[in-house]
Amino acid sequence: MERFADFYQRSIEPQTRDGFWQEQAALVDWHQKPVQICDYSNPPFARWFVGGQLNLCHNALDRHLAKRADQAALIAVSTETDTEKTYSYRQLHAEVQRMAAVLQSFGVGKGDRVQIYMPMVAEAVFAMLACMRLGAIHSVVFGGFASLSLASRIEDAQPKVIVSADAGSRGGRVVAYKPLLDEALKLSSHKPQAVLMVNRGLAPMDLRAGRDHLWTDLRSKYMEAQVPCTWVESTDQSYILYTSGTTGKPKGVQRDTGGYTVALAASMPHIFNAKAGQTFFCTSDIGWVVGHSYIIYAPLIAGMATVLYEGLPIRPDAGVWWSLVEKYRITHMFSAPTAVRVLKKHDPEYLRKYDLSSLQALWLAGEPLDEPTAQWISDALQVPIIDNYWQTETGWPIMTLCNGVEQQSSKFGSPGKAVYGYNVKLIDDKCGQELTAPNEKGVLAIEGPLPPGCMQTVWGDDARFVNTYWQSIAGKQIYSTFDWGVRDAQGYYFILGRTDDVINVAGHRLGTREIEESISAHAEIAEVAVVGVADALKGQAAMAFAVVRDASKVSDAQQRARLEAEVMKLVDSQLGAVARPSRVLFVTALPKTRSGKLLRRALQAVAENRDPGDLTTMEDPAALVQVKELLHSWVQCPKRLGR
Repeated sequence: MERFADFYQRSIEPQTRDGFWQEQAALVDWHQKPVQICDYSNPPFARWFVGGQLNLCHNALDRHLAKRADQAALIAVSTETDTEKTYSYRQLHAEVQRMAAVLQSFGVGKGDRVQIYMPMVAEAVFAMLACMRLGAIHSVVFGGFASLSLASRIEDAQPKVIVSADAGSRGGRVVAYKPLLDEALKLSSHKPQAVLMVNRGLAPMDLRAGRDHLWTDLRSKYMEAQVPCTWVESTDQSYILYTSGTTGKPKGVQRDTGGYTVALAASMPHIFNAKAGQTFFCTSDIGWVVGHSYIIYAPLIAGMATVLYEGLPIRPDAGVWWSLVEKYRITHMFSAPTAVRVLKKHDPEYLRKYDLSSLQALWLAGEPLDEPTAQWISDALQVPIIDNYWQTETGWPIMTLCNGVEQQSSKFGSPGKAVYGYNVKLIDDKCGQELTAPNEKGVLAIEGPLPPGCMQTVWGDDARFVNTYWQSIAGKQIYSTFDWGVRDAQGYYFILGRTDDVINVAGHRLGTREIEESISAHAEIAEVAVVGVADALKGQAAMAFAVVRDASKVSDAQQRARLEAEVMKLVDSQLGAVARPSRVLFVTALPKTRSGKLLRRALQAVAENRDPGDLTTMEDPAALVQVKELLHSWVQCPKRLGR
């Protein structure tokens, strides 16, 4: 077996890079093979597998029919509606053709955009794959997004058709989508030719004659539909995905077809050590990049079964995910550290209740994985816990462990090493020089060309792509991740937080991640977020918001003061007094998006008495209300900050 160090080097060296990626291209079916592997004649724009023609839906479905037509392909589970349905490859292929025929009836063809505003239901998967089948470009918007945010994405993508549903459900709470969509369409100057609605029977819908159509009505007309795959150029667009938290004009990450298909196909054996016939359970949402790549496309490209889950990890109880592992013999699981922290608060007996012997490993991404959380789930599952780090822009991991190439050990707190194809550098943000010594802190950057599967550009705005990502580091045209990091002597990276989340306290630059890691080490702290708050004396001061394991331990002011003092002493001992938070405020929940990402910028804005901005993706608005109330009471205290 090739050593990973050699494997990696072949993937980034100019002399061997094309040969490396030509090998990976053999993992997918080509209608016409590429004539050039990488065209980087116009940096930073990389064109992968030029001249090649293929279809992503063919690679996910059609090519498997000869060998695994009756194998499970999609397992759709909803604990919100108490439904479970398994689609074989043959059945999924038929449903996708029916959806493709319906979209064709509305005039959708190659290069047209289709906006998908859906909950986690099988029809959303049908729609995404149907777009790929037709050579159309899908743009998935997270289900339940507010009307104004949805309208801005409709304006930008200009879809010919929108596919949606009557409602989604979260924790038993129904969120009606149709009124949100109708309002968005009023606000948008672009009007789609048709709206296709899936009626789940969760909320009433007003259908507009001539524009709105029901999926069940049209599906029945196309039960025997035969829709061949449209072959597209490798460099043709596959989808647009808007990055969360953008302000002003939406920033649409534009992905190609061939590079993305090859990148995902290669990731399954090399990163996940996955094989056809196994079962992959990614707990993300199709509205996020992880859902695109590892709920839908990559597992199907690999010939696996994939689990689509609608619901919470603790409903009906904290054992629901593990019950699915047992029932469907899940081999690969991909989740987020936040979800694990939620489970950590519940009885560990739920983990011992089910047969988890099929599970090979748990991968985590989306938020930095702190060491206490990693150790807890490792002890509980007794399988490898593998962190990974990537972005909407990259489409697949930048850093993790490629155990399918060579077995490597995890270091808790680190997302691993740079993945093949990513020529990762640490750059001094002041002078632009590369940092090569161990444990030097710099900006994580990637030398061009970005590997296959990464964004081509910002949809409709090449200049924004160049200016945002490639010109932020002085004197260099290099892709910035906008994250701080360090690399140890063994090549393991540690993420220290966003460059715009760095706290400058009296001239000392502190990463929020460093302080959060320190606070998380306290036995009574379950979860923490640290933000920098404006301070007249020091420029900024660190403020921590912490969730305790046992709320009774902070039920009165004396208990809170005791725990706050302990936390500050811990930070003092680990990082020094300069990193000590000005305050540690104890809350019952932290504000997060529905995908589990902490809304640190919202916390910072509230702490500085500013508008927190667009909070349409917030899971629990009450969490931010509690923060506001705590801060209001704190303002009355004369000991606040420099008072």
